[in-house]
Amino acid sequence: MGKLTQIGLEKEDSQQIGEKLNELLANYHLYYQNLRGFHWNIKGVHFFQLHAKFEELYTNTLTKIDEIAERILTIGQKPLHTFTDYIRVSTIQETSNLSGDKETVTATHQNLTTLINLERELLILAADKGDEGTVGMLSEDINENEKILWMLNAFLS
Repeated sequence: MGKLTQIGLEKEDSQQIGEKLNELLANYHLYYQNLRGFHWNIKGVHFFQLHAKFEELYTNTLTKIDEIAERILTIGQKPLHTFTDYIRVSTIQETSNLSGDKETVTATHQNLTTLINLERELLILAADKGDEGTVGMLSEDINENEKILWMLNAFLS
């Protein structure tokens, strides 16, 4: 048995999980910024509905960003905290000049799909390493994100 973190995880396992959590954190930051842009720039017949929905989503995302960063610290790792790092690590891309209902909802759907897939990978890793705290955080988040994805699908159909 190797060295343990303050919460009893293997340091090597904690480092591996921390790297993946930082990837999730970076992706969440790009998702958040995209949502802010959609909220500010949405136009058309669904303006009021989507303006409010994007605000709800980005407000909720800020809480998730904080939870992920605090989990990284809890497992003894350091969260990324610069936009340079977020852009370097994230697979979600910045969006620019999107203002239509279908294009903003489609981009949100794609970004959320990326987050869910990353969370599922991380869930498997954390479960394999016995990191129940990360598993619990991710399980709850995946459930919530899947419901949002279902709603986005309903809007797009």
